[in-house]
Amino acid sequence: MNDSEFIDLTDQVLNRIETAVEASGANIDSSLVGGGVLELECEDGGKIVVNRHAVSQELWVAARAGGFHFQWDGKIWRDTRSSRELMAVLSELLSAQAGESVVLR
Repeated sequence: MNDSEFIDLTDQVLNRIETAVEASGANIDSSLVGGGVLELECEDGGKIVVNRHAVSQELWVAARAGGFHFQWDGKIWRDTRSSRELMAVLSELLSAQAGESVVLR
C-alpha cells in the first residue's frame, strides 16, 4: 500500500474508534489532535494514545499496560505480537483504565 492509501486507511480507523468510544457510553473523552493521533482520556486522567506510524505502516497504541503495534492484514488491524484485533485490544485496555466495561465495535 502506498503512503496515501495508508493515511486514508488510518484516518478511517481513527474516526471509527472515536465514534465507537462515543457510542459505548463510557466516561471517556476522545480527541483527534491531528497528524493521525487520537487521544482517549479516562475520567481519572489516564490516557490511551492511538497514532499512525507511517514509516512502518502501523498503528501504535500507548497505554498503561504497554505499547502495541498493529498492521493491516487486508481486512483488519492485527497486533504484531499476538495477532489480536485492534478493537478487541482497545476494548480491554479502555475497560482496565476506565474501570468500567467498554466494548468497541
